[in-house]
Order: sequence, then C-alpha cells, then structure tokens
Amino acid sequence: MAAPIEITSPDDARVDDFRRLNDQAARTKMEGGEFFLSEGWMSIDRLLDSHHRFRSVLLSPSRVRRFLPYLERPELADVPVYVAEHEVMAELVGFGLPRAVLVAAQRKPLTPIADLVSTSRRLIVLEALNDDENVGAISRAARAFDIDGMLLSPTCTDPYHRRTVRVSMGEILHMRVARAAPEEWPHALATLTAAGFETWAMTPDSDAAELWEAAVPDRLAIMLGAEGPGLTAEALGRATRRIRIPISSAVDSLNVGHAAAITFAAVSRR
Repeated sequence: MAAPIEITSPDDARVDDFRRLNDQAARTKMEGGEFFLSEGWMSIDRLLDSHHRFRSVLLSPSRVRRFLPYLERPELADVPVYVAEHEVMAELVGFGLPRAVLVAAQRKPLTPIADLVSTSRRLIVLEALNDDENVGAISRAARAFDIDGMLLSPTCTDPYHRRTVRVSMGEILHMRVARAAPEEWPHALATLTAAGFETWAMTPDSDAAELWEAAVPDRLAIMLGAEGPGLTAEALGRATRRIRIPISSAVDSLNVGHAAAITFAAVSRR
C-alpha cells in the first residue's frame, strides 16, 4: 500500500485532472470522453462497485485517515493518492473545498442504442436536459425503481458530470446510458417504437392522459424534457402517448426530477 503523496503547489501537473472544477466548459474539454470525477464517500463506494477504473485520488488532510482502508482494495493498486492543504486545494480546483474527497476515474464506453433497446423493458429518454443535478436525481430514482437504462438526446448534459454523479449518489455509474448522435435525433425514437416500446411523453398539457389511469405496457420508454420548455414538438410528435401527472391547480408544474420519480413509482406498481 503506497503512502499518500503531498501536493505543495497548485501548478503540480500530477493533479491536472482536478483543475477548475467550477468551470464546466473547461471541464468538458479537459475530460472529453476519457475520464470523470466522483466526489464524496458514498459515490466512491458506488464507483468501486461499478468497475470503472480509478486514475487518481485527491484528498484534504482531514480525510486521509478515513480513506486509508480503501487503499487495501485491489481497485486502488498503483493508483496515486494525493493530499493538498486547503490553500493549495482552493487554488487548484477554483474554490474552497476544505473536506475534499475526489476521485478521477476512466469512463466506460456508452451503450450502443440498439443494444440498450434490445435488452431493456423500461427506459428513460431525456431530451435536452441541461441541469446536472436533475439528471443525477432522475438517475437515482431510476435505479430505485429498476429502470433498465437511459437514452440521451445529443444536447443533453454529460451524465458523468461531477454534480450529476454526486446527486445520484453514484447510481448513474450503474446505469446503462446511450446517447443519440445529432443526425440520429429525434429519429432514434422510432427505434424504440419499432422494438415494441410504448413511448410516453410526460407533459403538463391538460389534454394528456392522466398517469394514474394509464395502463402500463410491457415495454415502456418514459420521455422527459428540460425544465421550462419541456419536450420539443418533434419528440412529442413521435410519442405513442402524452401523459400528465395530475397536480393541484394552484401549482404550475413539478421539478423534472420529482416528476420522474413519481412516474417511475407509478409504472413500477404491482
């Protein structure tokens, strides 16, 4: 078991994976399709279970003692573990992070759409969601209700963004995720229909069928759009049904993460 390595300068190239955490554009360019960050104890446990390969670890000094047992795991063999004091950490990541537990891990390839469709009964389709925390919340709820996988539109946010992984409590790391290329969207929805999926477009429109009264088919894909605009007209036009969650007239709408959890629970009822 190698000893943690002290980092005394924020310019140290060995910790480049952890730079500018609050600059999403820079992080997207930096990470590409190669790696992602996981933050916090729970998501690290889920990371270990998911078989993503660790690249490196960055800790605050106060977190070293608790992390030491992880170094006995075979997944951490030969993985460098760095430790940085508060001032160095803040300059490196871009903000104060006094209790940091950060892991950089290699990304596994996304699942091909055809493979996801052919091996699933319950799917989520996310179109143009741009809030990482909403995607994280949806992923956590999906895992809780045995959703088989997730299909993303080309403009949907990165499913492995640091905040997404954290809010999902690491559950996104266990989801099979496919992403449609720009030229495949929204035509990829036809792939679902051809495979026998009923596609439900979730919408607050008053003319949509109520969720509580909708018969749940054997193969179902639940389509969710971004906060505010919702699903595009093109996606709505390709859906088998439009479904709404009946709520109080005093409330305009639900957060998409909450709406997703309610829908997953409803379709999973025995």
